[in-house]
Amino acid sequence: MRIAVDAMGGDKGPDIVVKAAVEAARSDPSELTVVIVGDAPRINRVLQKTRTKPSNIEVVHASETIGMSEAPATAIRKKRDSSVAVTLRLMKEGNVDGMVSAGNTGAVVAGSLVTLGRLHGVSRPAIATFYPTKKGWVVVLDIGANSVCTPKNLLQFGVMGSIFARYHLDVRNPRVGLMNIGEERSKGTDIVKEAYNLLENGNVNFVGNVEGRDVFAGVVDVVVCDGFVGNIVLKFAESIVAFTSNVLKEEIRKSVAARLGALLMRGVFRSFRSRLDYAEWGGAPLLGVNGVVIISHGKSSVRAIRNAILMARRFVSFGVNRHIEDHFMDTVDNVA
Repeated sequence: MRIAVDAMGGDKGPDIVVKAAVEAARSDPSELTVVIVGDAPRINRVLQKTRTKPSNIEVVHASETIGMSEAPATAIRKKRDSSVAVTLRLMKEGNVDGMVSAGNTGAVVAGSLVTLGRLHGVSRPAIATFYPTKKGWVVVLDIGANSVCTPKNLLQFGVMGSIFARYHLDVRNPRVGLMNIGEERSKGTDIVKEAYNLLENGNVNFVGNVEGRDVFAGVVDVVVCDGFVGNIVLKFAESIVAFTSNVLKEEIRKSVAARLGALLMRGVFRSFRSRLDYAEWGGAPLLGVNGVVIISHGKSSVRAIRNAILMARRFVSFGVNRHIEDHFMDTVDNVA
């Protein structure tokens, strides 16, 4: 299997990405080839610092880079030799099976639509992310690809999220909830009310509306919302994790007893941090495009990018896109 990674994406440049690619390649030398795309001279300089370069690493040159603040559509159109564009073309041409980028999210989404197109029957793609719950994990989508959605879009997100949870997270019959301001079906905007009706008859295990407090409660396996709401949920969750960690550190420093207690609870804190750490997954899949695209945070660490590459490999192995296409007509178009 061949997974490409955009070396020029992210806030920390190719050093982090190349190191992550090397770690991912070493984890599966017989089955995985990692293709690093970007400024070849810079990539090779980083690789030269590696004690032993894995034989399952390849480098593909891209002469341009899309900055994090550039207008996505314009950048994709004008910078045809950017690392994002080259990586997407490699997948379009069948030279790689999946890709990872920590670069400009808008450019990755726009480029994916232009280069790869959508899966059959999908109106709009959605970015999905994961949160820990009392009982496992919950998939939330969309978290930023579509700030405004139609009821049919939300129905399709529910279908794609359900299929993803079933095959990627091994949830037998994923429970799907619609993000709203109350549990009653009469609550919310006209769009959300109509989406409720579609999901109720959409051949998914729809359990009704859920509120923000339910995301981490484990009452559903998939939460559906538009990208405007989803992105707010994402950024708020990130801030809570950082806030909680900082408060704990401040309180522990206040007394010797607290520091001793922290030493005794070191394993608990490590487990707590692991469950909330974005790097455990490393990236968010862009569901609905005709390819495997994993979007990582611009501030991703080596571990996060490595895990994103491995997530792309699992996504391909489980055939998530094939399952979405196989089931989409029956689960969506017949009721939309």
